[in-house]
Parts: sequence; C-alpha cells; structure tokens
Amino acid sequence: MTENNLDVISPKLAAAIANPLFPAVDSQLRSGKHIGTEHLDNHAFLLDFQSELDLFYRRYNVELIRAPEGFFYLRPKATTLIARSVLTELEMLVGKVLCYLYLSPERLAQQGIFSTQEVYDELLNLADEGKLLKAVNQRSSGSDLDKQKLAEKVRAAIGRLRRLGMIYTVGEPNSGKFTISESVFRFGAEVRAGDDPIEAQLRLIRDGEAATPQSLQAEKQALQNDAENSENDAEVEEEFVEEEQE
Repeated sequence: MTENNLDVISPKLAAAIANPLFPAVDSQLRSGKHIGTEHLDNHAFLLDFQSELDLFYRRYNVELIRAPEGFFYLRPKATTLIARSVLTELEMLVGKVLCYLYLSPERLAQQGIFSTQEVYDELLNLADEGKLLKAVNQRSSGSDLDKQKLAEKVRAAIGRLRRLGMIYTVGEPNSGKFTISESVFRFGAEVRAGDDPIEAQLRLIRDGEAATPQSLQAEKQALQNDAENSENDAEVEEEFVEEEQE
C-alpha cells in the first residue's frame, strides 16, 4: 500500500472495510438494494460508518444516501463506475402502487401484509386497463392472453422490487404475501412518514404519483372532450410512463 493510499484510507474507513459485514452490505448496495431497519445489523453498520463509506463510494461516482425514512441506498451519478440498471415503466408504476398501499388504511387493517393479487387489483383500479395492456404489448386486443401476460409482468415487477429491498416475503417463498418497506418512498419522494396518511395520498394523486377511481374518471371525461388532440393523448401516457428520477 502506497503512502498516497494511506492518506486516502482513514483508520475508520479501514475498520469499516475490515468489518465482516462489509462484503455483504457492499454487494447489496452495488446491486441496487435498499437497506432499512428490517436488517438491523447491516443498517447499524451503515449508521456507524456512513460518512466514511460515503467518501469511499464517491470515488466510484456514486453517493451513499440515507433517506429521511432511514433506509440507505446508492445513488449513481452520470459518470458512475458501478454498473446500474433502470427500472421499466411497469416496475415504476407498481412501485407507485406499493407506495400508495403503504399509506392506505388497509395496511393497518391487514397488519401490513399484502398479496401479489391485491397489488394487481389495485393497479387495475388506479389505472386504465387498456393502457396498461398497451404498455405491455402495443398490439394488445384486450384478450385473456394479454391480461395473463400483464399479470405475469406485474409478478415479475414485484419480484424485481423485492430484490431491491422494497418488499419482504411473508410465510412460504411462493405464498405471494409480503410486507412493504419504507423504501417504496423512492417512488413518492414528496411523501414522508410524519405526514397525515390521507393528505399524503391526496398529494400523491395531485403530483401524479398515484390516482383514485374518481380522479381517473374525471380525467377520462376530459380526454373524451379532447379526443382529437394528440398532445392530450401524450400527456395521459406520461401519467404512468415516467423516467426514474435520480
């Protein structure tokens, strides 16, 4: 190790890297996983060495972020040296639905446990099924096969978000039941844990982060009045096809 390296690596950073938890935590962060209080040891490790590890990761052009809700994740810059992946449009929409469900009264009533089917049903409730089918297959005719493919895509999206640490399986691995982590607030950054749930849901709707049947019906009426306006059609598409904000 050269003298320059000794200047870069502080004693506390060296202690963090030497910690037996570091390899697993580092691998999880690099894979895009969010680490919250559900993982007590890993979360405590990041709390203890947050400043040192943030400087460490900045050398790779990424930032170690601790969200207001407490979870950690890596936020890459444009020049990142760590491989990054981008969520699909449907995965982002499912993430917004999970955020909506996290804030819903049903979360308390159901002890925080949801199922894949509930997410799928809520997705169809909050968004136009025809447009969802078109998002999966531009040539969709609304057939049962198209709906089956949409359901499969939703399950795959939930699986991807599970790997990112946004939900946690409850019971058997194939039970389809899970709890939702606070890290879903990546999909509704303006909503924070201290907010009133009802106000939070309303703000999600106003900001395009979620929708209700009433808001969608009002929007549908407006679209019918402007059916000839292609620009309005593009705006509707953008309601649930968004780029992930970094």
